[in-house]
Amino acid sequence: MSSGTFRSQLPPRSAWWQAARGQTVPRIRALRTLLPTRADYAGGRDTWRADLLAGITVGVVALPLALGFGVATGLGAEAGLVTAIVAGFVAAVFGGSDVQVSGPTGAMTVVLVPIIGRHGPDAVIWVGILAGLLVLAAAVLRLGRYLAYLPWPVIEGFTLGIAIIIFLQQVPLALGVSVAGHENVLLTAIDALAAATADSIPSLAVCGLVAIVMLTLPRWAPRLPASLIGVIVATLVATFLSLSVATIGVLPSALPMPSLPPIDGTAWGPLLSAAIAVALLAALESLLSARVADGMADGRRHDPDRELLGQGLANVAAPLFGGMPATGAIARTAVNVRAGARTRLASVIHAVVLLGVVMLLAGPVGAIPLAALAGVLMVTATRMVDRASVRAVLRSTRGDALILVVTAAVTVMFDLILAVEVGVVVAALLALRAVARSSAFVPEDVPDVEPLEAGQEAELLHERILAYRLDGALFFGAAQRFLTELTSVSDVRVVILRMPQLQVLDATGAQALGQLITDLEARRITVLLKGAHPEHLRILRAVGALDRLRHERHIFASLDDAIAHARTHATAPATAGG
Repeated sequence: MSSGTFRSQLPPRSAWWQAARGQTVPRIRALRTLLPTRADYAGGRDTWRADLLAGITVGVVALPLALGFGVATGLGAEAGLVTAIVAGFVAAVFGGSDVQVSGPTGAMTVVLVPIIGRHGPDAVIWVGILAGLLVLAAAVLRLGRYLAYLPWPVIEGFTLGIAIIIFLQQVPLALGVSVAGHENVLLTAIDALAAATADSIPSLAVCGLVAIVMLTLPRWAPRLPASLIGVIVATLVATFLSLSVATIGVLPSALPMPSLPPIDGTAWGPLLSAAIAVALLAALESLLSARVADGMADGRRHDPDRELLGQGLANVAAPLFGGMPATGAIARTAVNVRAGARTRLASVIHAVVLLGVVMLLAGPVGAIPLAALAGVLMVTATRMVDRASVRAVLRSTRGDALILVVTAAVTVMFDLILAVEVGVVVAALLALRAVARSSAFVPEDVPDVEPLEAGQEAELLHERILAYRLDGALFFGAAQRFLTELTSVSDVRVVILRMPQLQVLDATGAQALGQLITDLEARRITVLLKGAHPEHLRILRAVGALDRLRHERHIFASLDDAIAHARTHATAPATAGG
């Protein structure tokens, strides 16, 4: 066959070009949806004053936390500030939440301390960059929605474990002693207590002073930044009384230039393993924080894939400037929302405020006692734990209580990533056991199933009433999908959740149901529950989901009664209750 004949059998260039272009263009357009748009700042002309005030407020609150987390990792206060500035700015611009605030967090500190102990401070730069690239890959592969599937007891368990670790990490600084670090922070804290002498009294006094201010000031002036005021008061007292306490020391008056340290070729394996752990934590904590922000703010819900893009870029950028890996910070995000933030401009301003501190106030900041920062983090650790949520999980089911306790214990005794893995495995085994038990044959009639015919469903929808039947199991594996599906409903006034055929409900499913009720009621959509089993009602009551209904009478045994009551809401003004 001649070459000319061979060419004649190939499709025309325009044909394969169009085919290749037809596959490539949609992919490019899909990636473009991850990039910033003008809609990120929609209404900015009307909200810039609120965003400015919120940004300044959260910047002031973030300052002592950034300094404290930097010191806690062993990288120094400068690393914490750089991380809050660079990661905070990049994640604000490229992230998927309009109100998320990113920076150094306690959870990330817990993961980084053993990495620094094994591989040295320079390893954090490479670990951060590798982790950032992994998070970016997760964003491009659209894995954001899947990373949100985490059982609620596991979240509460590792939050409790992290809080305990952060508190224990501060014991040496609070006592002003230097001890050899152990892999386990509990052993380090015990050694610090054993090494304490009379010379520890000044440091302990400074730490206690900050804690007292942070715990008492909000009762009298809740709008003031108690942590910053506590640090300022402690610094002034230590300076005026010439107390013998260690301080932050000299800080640079500008951001360092980007740089990369040399790395031994044999270190890539251990560093990649560490980077995977950091990437998982950065993704999970950021998506969790963004989801909490959705429930607090009135604006758009976050885009999980775009949030991963922002966090990935932030974790590549921050280590280049001498920072450390970062995540979305739930506490600072909550402050941002409560301070009135409407767009991501507030998070950008927060980073600019911290940059101003570096450029203008490096000297005074360097005089802050390390014990004062220990006090800030100790109080922060105690506030990380939502006692009501922990009690709710412990009261829900014995299986969920076991998951929480095991996750918290493994977090403290071993490490966070292992704790999450163990917690998810235990949750999966318990869920499978529950599903298996619910599948057993029971020789009795199922009461009050009350099927709806298609015509009746259409009639109810015409009356702006949606009757939604829950079948099978609503546990941690299905809760997020259920929540996403139902929160997208629109143009209805009442939602009836029909539950007689729901066989399995765990604490995560009950908490998701409670969050759904909150979201729908906030949009003036009344939620009615019909036919829930007594055991499911007990779990829903234990986690506080029933308290989120507009009225205690919104629980029905009969579908006819539920529909009749729904019609009173569908025809009444949107503000009507009862």
